[in-house]
Amino acid sequence: ICNIIGSGIFVSPKGVLENASSVGLALIVWIITGVITAIGALCYAELGVTIPKSGGDYSYVKDIFGGLAGFLRLWIAVLVIYPTNQAVIALTFSNYVLQPLFPTCFPPENGLRLLAGLCLLLLTWVNCASVRWATRVQDMFTGGKLLALILIIIMGIVQICKGMSEYYWLEPANAFEPFQDYDVGLIALAFLQGSFAYGGWNFLNYVTEELVDPYVNLPRAIFISIPLVTFVYVFANIAYVTAMSPQELLASNAVAVTFGEKLLGVMSWIMPISVALSTFGGVNGSLFTSSRLFFAGAREGHLPRLLAMIHVRRCTPIPALLFTCISTLLMLCTSDMYTLINYVGFINYLFYGVTVAGQIVLRIKQPDMHRPIKISLVWPVIYLLFWAFLLIFSLYSEPVVCGIGLAIMLTGVPVYFLGVYWDNKPQCFNTFVDKITCLGQKFCVVVYPAEEEKNEDCCGEEMEMKTETAPLSGADEGETSKSADY
Repeated sequence: ICNIIGSGIFVSPKGVLENASSVGLALIVWIITGVITAIGALCYAELGVTIPKSGGDYSYVKDIFGGLAGFLRLWIAVLVIYPTNQAVIALTFSNYVLQPLFPTCFPPENGLRLLAGLCLLLLTWVNCASVRWATRVQDMFTGGKLLALILIIIMGIVQICKGMSEYYWLEPANAFEPFQDYDVGLIALAFLQGSFAYGGWNFLNYVTEELVDPYVNLPRAIFISIPLVTFVYVFANIAYVTAMSPQELLASNAVAVTFGEKLLGVMSWIMPISVALSTFGGVNGSLFTSSRLFFAGAREGHLPRLLAMIHVRRCTPIPALLFTCISTLLMLCTSDMYTLINYVGFINYLFYGVTVAGQIVLRIKQPDMHRPIKISLVWPVIYLLFWAFLLIFSLYSEPVVCGIGLAIMLTGVPVYFLGVYWDNKPQCFNTFVDKITCLGQKFCVVVYPAEEEKNEDCCGEEMEMKTETAPLSGADEGETSKSADY
């Protein structure tokens, strides 16, 4: 729940309504997106216990379709998905912090980007300093998002109880009154905007190896979290339209702030603070998760070993965090959140579909494989039909944005053949990579995690590793049993 509920519900309502063209269809988009997300999560649950590896869909695609497909998933996640997702959340944070200071206009773009960058730098430092600090930040700031959403829903119920004038836009005759012509391509973009708010539903699959009893807890987390999140999202959007007309909602860049100003009066300051706390925690959670994907990729030889290395004392993946931070800062070259959401939504759904298709392929290729969770193939087929609709019409509506994402993905093909597939590289190239890795190790004070064994690092120095194979989930400074010792 904490991973799913982030900035999306505070930024996506505008994008969903703008593309859905009416309040009624926007609410239907939110409900259908929740249902499709639940179906996708069920498919991922089967894959998660059938292929119990950390790394999520990267691990599944690699094992089912081969190294190139897995590498392309990793490549696009490293270059597009995580940086873009973190940039959107950070920009939402800065929007909600600065909007009250600019009540009559939008905040300046440079100010938004600067504050978003400072947020990223601070949280990267926290994640580099201590795993425990990072998890405590996540726990503390979860309260912010829940407070904001509870306030929004309660105020919406109060508005509905006041009488007919407060739910004018919820009456069927008015709810489906379009403020622009319906368009199938725009409706597909509305689903992309909505799917961004549900992002994070597959994060448990990235840490399958660290889950306690995944056969029980993975499906349990899905059955509890996704219906609850869908309920919260739909009622939050109902609450928005009890206080604002569609035109007012579309004119706002900080929907919850506008909602608070209309209904909370002198207490309206609670809303931007709550949302800012929520999105601050969202950036932290995304940084925390991305390091697991990089670790899994580097362990499989698809990323430089340096990105899988952890600090010798703190056991934090400093190189992976620094790389993620730098790539996210580059994404802040634009402050248009809705373009970024379309951009990342299209690429995300592309690989969600490939992963779910892999479930069907695995059933055909290995029908007798042990599957602790086994669902009907009807569900992946339904998901893939929706997936095809979404991709085709999104590409039709936003050919440039979606085309750029596809082009970036395809740049990974030559990188894979040159960097991964080609074994007999010139000695000078290997020496150069070793020197860069050694320099990175010294700069970040990191080593490759391994169980009790003698290893020789790229600097040629023998060291005894006392670090566990995957100590990324609970180590901290002072835990000498998980520290690395030269």
